[in-house]
Amino acid sequence: MNILIVLTSHDKLGDTGNKTGFWVEEFATPYYHLTDNGANVTLASPAGGQPPIDPTSDKPENQTESTKRFKADTALQEKLSKTHKLAEVSSKDYDGVFYPGGHGPMWDLAESDDSAKLIESFHTAGKPVAFVCHAPAALKKVKNAAGEPLVKGKKVTGFTNSEEKQVGLTDVVPFLLEDMLKEKGGVYSKVGDFEPYALEDGLLITGQNPGSSEKVAKLLMAQLAAKK
Repeated sequence: MNILIVLTSHDKLGDTGNKTGFWVEEFATPYYHLTDNGANVTLASPAGGQPPIDPTSDKPENQTESTKRFKADTALQEKLSKTHKLAEVSSKDYDGVFYPGGHGPMWDLAESDDSAKLIESFHTAGKPVAFVCHAPAALKKVKNAAGEPLVKGKKVTGFTNSEEKQVGLTDVVPFLLEDMLKEKGGVYSKVGDFEPYALEDGLLITGQNPGSSEKVAKLLMAQLAAKK
C-alpha cells in the first residue's frame, strides 16, 4: 500500500522570533509504524524540499524511541530533505494520507488550497485521511460533497485549548484549534492534557497531541488493511 505524509513548510512561530515546523515524534512514530507494516511512504510539503523541524521537538526531554531511530536513520533524513511539492501530488497515487503536527500547520496547511483539495479528493475517493495534534488545522478549509465543512457532525479531536495554554502559545497561534474544529461543526472531544487519545469517524482519523501519534497511525493502518 502507498501512503502520503504531508508536512508543513512553515518555520516562523508568529511574531516571536522563534522557529517552529513539524514535531519530530509525530512524524517518526507514524512513519516507522507504517513502513514496518509494509507500507510505501511518500513525503510532501507545500514548498517541497526540506521541511522545518520544530526545535522544541528536538530537545532531549522530547525524545522517544522513534525519534532516536530517526536520528540514526540517514536514509530517512535524506528522503525528508527531498519532499515532493504538495501541488504536484495526487490522491490517485495513494491509499491514504497522514498529516503530522507541530505548530507549523497552523499557518500554512490551514490556509493551503492545495492541501484542502488534496484532502477532499482522498475523502471523496473513499480513502482515509489522518491528522495528529495541530495537524487537524489542515481541515479548516476542507469541504464535504455537500459543500459544508468536512468535520461538520464528525467526531474529532486535536490539540486542546488547555494544552496550548500549557505551552504558552495561546496568544501566538493564528487561532485555537479546538475552537476552530467546534466552529466548523465538529463533534469535538478530548481527554486530559497530553494523554494519548485518537478518534475515528468513517474515513476521518484525528489524534489529540504528540502522544497520540501511534494511535492515529494504527487506526490508519487498520483501515488500509481492511480494504485489502
